[in-house]
Amino acid sequence: VQLQASGGGLVQAGGSLRLSCVATVGTFSGYSMGWFRQAPGKEREFVAAVRWTSATYYVESVKGRFTISRDNAKNTLYLQMNSLKPEDTAVYFCAAGRPIASETTNARSYGYWGQGTLVTVSS
Repeated sequence: VQLQASGGGLVQAGGSLRLSCVATVGTFSGYSMGWFRQAPGKEREFVAAVRWTSATYYVESVKGRFTISRDNAKNTLYLQMNSLKPEDTAVYFCAAGRPIASETTNARSYGYWGQGTLVTVSS
């Protein structure tokens, strides 16, 4: 499995960005997909995930602002980010795996990672 993330950039607070992650894999629909982020000097944290069942999960700080989605026909994962805040500044990584439901937000449950795309939100 190979993952290629894109869509990061510099945006003002209150703006929007859409991240994409294209997967090179034979059975994309069978994987749960997640977005994680890592800010400078901080540990990697869970942002959002969509399981192979289409169930979605979000960290509390992005609920109502971010939307995760997937297009199985295009082997692509998306993260629509609205109302961005300076604290959303980080490198965003997409990940693929087959975690059990209770481990969907755990980075250790994902075996495949993209290279990351930088999101910078200015105040």
